[in-house]
Amino acid sequence: MRFLHPEHDSALELSLDDVFIVPAYFAGGSRLEVDLAPVDGLGGSHPIVSANMNAVTGKRMAETMARLGGLGVLPQDMELRTVERIVRHVKSAPTRHDTALVVSPRATLRDVVGILRKRSHDMVLVADDDGRLLGLITSVDLRDQDQYTPAERIMSRTPVSVSPETTNRAAFLLMDRNRVKAVPVVDADGRVLGVLTRDDAVRGELLRPALDAAGKLMVAAALGISARAREQAQALCAAGVDVLVLDTAHGHQRQMLEAVAEVRAAVGAAVPLVAGNVCTAEGTRDLLTAGADIAKVNVGPGAMCTTRMQTGAGRPTFSAVLACAEAARALGKHVWADGGVRYPRDVALYLAAGAARVMIGTLLAGTHESPGDIKQAPDGRLYKESWGMASSRAVGERTAELDAFDRAKKGFFREGISTSRIYLEPGREGVGDLVTEIITGLQSTFSYVGAANATELYQKVVVGVQSPGGYHEGKPRPGG
Repeated sequence: MRFLHPEHDSALELSLDDVFIVPAYFAGGSRLEVDLAPVDGLGGSHPIVSANMNAVTGKRMAETMARLGGLGVLPQDMELRTVERIVRHVKSAPTRHDTALVVSPRATLRDVVGILRKRSHDMVLVADDDGRLLGLITSVDLRDQDQYTPAERIMSRTPVSVSPETTNRAAFLLMDRNRVKAVPVVDADGRVLGVLTRDDAVRGELLRPALDAAGKLMVAAALGISARAREQAQALCAAGVDVLVLDTAHGHQRQMLEAVAEVRAAVGAAVPLVAGNVCTAEGTRDLLTAGADIAKVNVGPGAMCTTRMQTGAGRPTFSAVLACAEAARALGKHVWADGGVRYPRDVALYLAAGAARVMIGTLLAGTHESPGDIKQAPDGRLYKESWGMASSRAVGERTAELDAFDRAKKGFFREGISTSRIYLEPGREGVGDLVTEIITGLQSTFSYVGAANATELYQKVVVGVQSPGGYHEGKPRPGG
């Protein structure tokens, strides 16, 4: 990467809003030809990682992110038995189509309503005791029905379905002809295997799932820097986690470096280790020298984070990633950019600064796949609750084993928002919608830079510095 005016731009401390990418010649035939695979070698078809936040990544998010070619990181507050259960689910989930919501014909509509909002495809399948498809129910079928009505009385009995061998094109055209947005996937005996949506049939042509050596979906998990870090890391590896993320708000400290060394000694080189967060070259070098493979970069830019306002500590995002990526590259290693993503452009700029992957939190919290129940505001809009991982709410959950007095002391040290409504936006309710929006934006970015892959992007990209007016004029202004 080079600056458009390096004589003064390189000396500035820059946020994502401060910079822009200068278009250049593209020799390729189509933006679809570019390869978005991350340069860190961990697999997957694109660099998006869902953050290890309690309100962002759980079973559904981890499964879906991997299927879409990214990576989900389970939070460090999660109990080990919960992590084990989620990892088993992710490793057994289909790699091409979504897992289905299935009820028996004897289930009531009350049972159906309780799970229908768990998927963006708005479909619950009805199957017999052997798992054979009998029918399906959508929200339209629930209108004016008693909540104790059996599912078999209102289900559609002759649903259109596809087999696992049906191509994405054939499945899409079948759904298009029948004017449905999703179909059950069944085997030769009619047993339910999952659900395929029209959008996912198209995405399947653009994105490769993130798979482990055994061809199963990948999943990562975070852990803190407590005295139990070593045994927790060993337990997570035994559970089948593919990537470990050692996480604390201030990663450039003695306890973190000791934890990195202990975890690396405990798990060996078999499982990649990400550690953070830091925002300086020195912090990056120390983490990587201690045994981390990847440094997680940024302090304070997250939507739920109050660190900078509370402490004054941190660093503008673009400069932080640029400095840390250069330090990591000198050691033959990589960095992930963490936090502050609001638009696809932000992901593109992080990659331009040298990040291998980009971790996203709050932007993904308002989706069907994030943990938590969907709630309805007085104005009818649907939302989910989100909170920062250094908020009093998260700290309280993390210190539940302490007595009330010690919890109260730790509760004073909070650097995050404890509750915020994240609304589900029409057309962006599913994580697939957001991932596709970001990925297509990145494909266009690569073509604007003239890059065929992530390595070429960093080598060729020219970045300029703009005024607040320059940033503002690039934003859409419907209606003037």
